[in-house]
Amino acid sequence: MLPVDEIRLHFNPASLVLLNVVLGFLMFGIALDTRIEDFKRVARMPGAMAVGIGAQFVVLPAVTFALTLVLKPAPSIALGMILVACCPPGNISQILTHRAGGNVALSVSMTAISNALSIVLMPLNFAFWGGLHPSAAPLLQTIALDPLDMLGHIVMIIGIPFVLGVACAHRLPGLTARIKKPARILSFLALIAFIVGAIAGNWRYFLDYVGLVLLAVVLHDALAFGTGYLCARLSGLADYDRRAVAIEVGIRNAGLGLVLIFSFFGGLGGMAVVAGVWGFWDIIAGLALATWWGRRPAVP
Repeated sequence: MLPVDEIRLHFNPASLVLLNVVLGFLMFGIALDTRIEDFKRVARMPGAMAVGIGAQFVVLPAVTFALTLVLKPAPSIALGMILVACCPPGNISQILTHRAGGNVALSVSMTAISNALSIVLMPLNFAFWGGLHPSAAPLLQTIALDPLDMLGHIVMIIGIPFVLGVACAHRLPGLTARIKKPARILSFLALIAFIVGAIAGNWRYFLDYVGLVLLAVVLHDALAFGTGYLCARLSGLADYDRRAVAIEVGIRNAGLGLVLIFSFFGGLGGMAVVAGVWGFWDIIAGLALATWWGRRPAVP
């Protein structure tokens, strides 16, 4: 069995183009649930928003970096963990927040702000923490990643669809009301199908290497939820808000990570396996946490 840093997972170029389209449609669907008022709402709860944004873009990448130093995984696995931590929240965070009895309005606003900020902060965050990592930095240098190229790609698959979705929601509320639920469900199912396809097409590699990343993914995911909750608690937020922040920080858009891994890293083994496993485990863990919380009334 080859070292995980030396393998490359394969994904059909035509399928990758289609995956980019699906991910753009997914971001469009998220934006259909976003209103201009969601951005204005930030002014009415600046403390909670600052905690959530800081936990996602500052604390979680730093905690992830520390976890990779403790676990000492293969360099490509460490890069995969850092990339996932730098991704914006996934599109099911509001559904899980509602199920958990948390502050859905805060979750919606955080998703909107986080996805907008991630257009710039995601490539910068990844370049910073990846370049700082003692074992992963040399591997990253061999890839010769250009953060500006990644930024341009993210603008195409997040920025433009997000702006179009917000504009549609603002200008065409009637049409938006009819299509937003089907669009969200269809895009989410399509994304899951592509993640399954990526795994199925490289099933042998996943079977060979999943054992290397499973513990890291489980611990990383638990730390992501815990980071959000602890930051909210230390900031004095009510339980109602803590649940929203915890889920928003814990749910990462691993599908976006997978697209970037195939687009910029040539399907680098450890990175792709981490993103693929995270895509499923994160949903399972998030649903379990939300269900557990939902049985315990939150204090507004």
